[in-house]
Amino acid sequence: MKYAVILGDGMADRKIPALADKTCLEAAHTPTLDALVPLSEVGLCKTVPDGFNPASDVANMSVLGFDPKRYYSGRSPLEAVAMGIKIAETDVTLRCNLVTLSDEENFEDKKMLDYSAGDIPTEEAAQLIDSLKRAIDSDCFTLYTGVSYRHCLVVKNGVTGHKLTPPHDITDKPIKDSLPNGVYGETYLSLMKKSHDILKNHPINLKRVKEGKKPANSIWLWGEGTKPALESFKKLRGAKGGMISAVDLLKGIACLADMQILPVDGITGNYYTNFEGKANAAADALENGLDFVYIHMEAPDECGHHGDIEHKVQSIEKIDGVVKTLSERLKAAGEHFAILVCPDHATPCAVRTHVSEPVPYLIYTDKKSLANGARRYTESEAAKTGAYIGEGHKLIERLLSIK
Repeated sequence: MKYAVILGDGMADRKIPALADKTCLEAAHTPTLDALVPLSEVGLCKTVPDGFNPASDVANMSVLGFDPKRYYSGRSPLEAVAMGIKIAETDVTLRCNLVTLSDEENFEDKKMLDYSAGDIPTEEAAQLIDSLKRAIDSDCFTLYTGVSYRHCLVVKNGVTGHKLTPPHDITDKPIKDSLPNGVYGETYLSLMKKSHDILKNHPINLKRVKEGKKPANSIWLWGEGTKPALESFKKLRGAKGGMISAVDLLKGIACLADMQILPVDGITGNYYTNFEGKANAAADALENGLDFVYIHMEAPDECGHHGDIEHKVQSIEKIDGVVKTLSERLKAAGEHFAILVCPDHATPCAVRTHVSEPVPYLIYTDKKSLANGARRYTESEAAKTGAYIGEGHKLIERLLSIK
């Protein structure tokens, strides 16, 4: 028996007037999912426990079967692990976004124009981080280059407990009330101000502005955490697992859970990613020894953060194609299988950030009907069935119980 989670990050939404009061799931053309629904269990799942922010780290950890109340220690350490950074027990790591801030003279008066600096390419970002390292690296702080706008700051012998706002929560809003606060708050703010002084006239940014692109004119620190520890996925769930994702956060979770990280050419974490490549890589892995694959697709979440309705709908349609390719490949190979389709959380285009409300899930297997009355895989249809899983880490138990 083979198992797969097809995770559309931030895929769930709310009614959108521009879509005739439909959600993106309702508006999307999803023939494969439509065909599976009459044989599937469809319901709602609470992936974010009470007291936790509805962030992708918490929610994906939950969907993978790790109870955040037991395992969660912060976002950035998960990404640091994937980046190969060695974290001491006394280190604190922070996510370091390259962002676009507005042009007001005083730093505190600026607005967050883009949390991703226009999805800056890794090649350009690396040059900017290299310039910052020369000014910021010290006995206390070390900057590490990641992918695109996502980077990492390690604080030696640091402390947690700061108020640090995710930049995607304040898109197009003033940053004044969202600046770092806590023991190192002033220090973190000074690093952000220093980065702006260095980056605003950096040749890379001058070139980007000339080309009509958004400059990466500051860093933004958030997502602090300490060295995490997860159990082996195989030991915990009895299945040899693999991870497909363009995002270091998910790769970090996979590393800590002793899951294989499956490489796929051309994956970007956005709507122009290689969806078909992910589907085929998953099928290859399941046909060649793995029992379980987690296919993470960041695209709907990125579109939600940008309020990009059109590409969010298109991303969902591409995810439907992933379901089609994977199921057809496994059937052709003579493999019995069960799949779970769900978001980790909702990222409504109207609010452009994550929310905690329960998300719709679909579980299908080729071995038997799980039908519970749903007509489509949508938020409203999932609610109508009455199926509800109140603890997100138990959702995977439902999938893996199918034999």
